[in-house]
Amino acid sequence: MMLDRRVLLRTSGVAAAGVLGAALPSSAAAAEPSHAGGTPVPEGQDPTGGVTRTLLQEHPSPAEGWEAVQTLVQIPRHRESGRHSHPGVEVGYIVQGDVLMEFDDRPPLRLCTGDPFFIPNGVIHNARNVGKVTTMMLSTYVVDETKPLVTTY
Repeated sequence: MMLDRRVLLRTSGVAAAGVLGAALPSSAAAAEPSHAGGTPVPEGQDPTGGVTRTLLQEHPSPAEGWEAVQTLVQIPRHRESGRHSHPGVEVGYIVQGDVLMEFDDRPPLRLCTGDPFFIPNGVIHNARNVGKVTTMMLSTYVVDETKPLVTTY
C-alpha cells in the first residue's frame, strides 16, 4: 500500500497513527507520561499533541525503489514525537531547541541547536523536547518507497 506522505506529514501524534493504520498499545494510552524536568503532561492530554511535520521535498533516490524525503519537524515545549521508526535512515539537524533523543536499544542522546544526528534504518526512537522553545528539526530520510514513512509503537 502506498501512503500519501503529505497526508502523514500534515498530521501529528495519534492522528498520524490512524493515517498509518497503526494503533497505540493500550499500555501507552493508559500510562501517564512525564517529561524531563518533572513537567507532566496533564492526564488525558496527548504528549504528541501539537507536533507538526511539514514536507519540504520528496524525490526518487538514485537507488531503485528508494526515495529521499525532507521534512521540518516542530515539537512544542514538553511534547514529544512519540516512539516510531522509519524504513530507512534519517539524517537530521537541530535548527532550534533542545531534544532528548530516546532509543529502545541504546542510551538517550541530548541534542541542542546546531547538532546533527543520524538514526539507522528501523531503530525505534522518540524525540522529546526538553528545552524552553519549540524545537525545530530538519530531517532527511532515504526510505523504501513501498513502506510507510513512519511506523508508530
